[in-house]
Amino acid sequence: MRPLAALCSVTLVLAMLTAIPPASADDKTARTITVSASGSVALEPDQARIISGVTTEGATARAALDANSRDMQRVIGELKSVGVDAKDIHTASFRIDPRYTRPAEGEAPKIDGYSVTNEVTVVVRGLDKVGGILDRLVTAGANQTAGLSFEVSEAETALDEARKTAVANARRRAEIYAAAAGAEIGEVLTITEGEASPPRPVFARAMKSASAPIERGTETLEANVTVTWVLK
Repeated sequence: MRPLAALCSVTLVLAMLTAIPPASADDKTARTITVSASGSVALEPDQARIISGVTTEGATARAALDANSRDMQRVIGELKSVGVDAKDIHTASFRIDPRYTRPAEGEAPKIDGYSVTNEVTVVVRGLDKVGGILDRLVTAGANQTAGLSFEVSEAETALDEARKTAVANARRRAEIYAAAAGAEIGEVLTITEGEASPPRPVFARAMKSASAPIERGTETLEANVTVTWVLK
């Protein structure tokens, strides 16, 4: 004879299974298809970002700092004189480093001076100015150039076309998969945007400049999207 507790347990499980309704043929989440796709748009950069500055040395930190301040004022003044707006110049890094002697065996290194480095980021609006500005930076005393990059100023707006292409590509692929499985896609359930890929150069073209030769590339902006449709 089965224990009463065991019989009650079996009865409860059967009751719970009976209470769960079967999946309905009209349940839109029962059959879905999810596709991820990307879209891209290629644009020519219209502005540049230069990181440049001055490193100076001195027997004391104060001497190195005074020399650096004097040289940086000249560099910044030169940038403004060629039309770079003050809002497009900001400090990228500033540091004071001790300079050590090479110690003899068994001796500790000693400080014999200091170096000061001050770098600014300069946004150049109009790529025809880049070569000339680089030349003027060097002439003014800049002895450090940490980077030069090209940018699309209206990247967010340009990405809208890439987003439309990404959705269109996702739908085209979803229709192919659905047709191969003997179904059709219905309404959209969800759309999730992935992280936009950073701009990448596709090809380079020389800028017309009588000063420093500079190559700028066409930037590709890419958008990623994941879309889920109902299958019908």
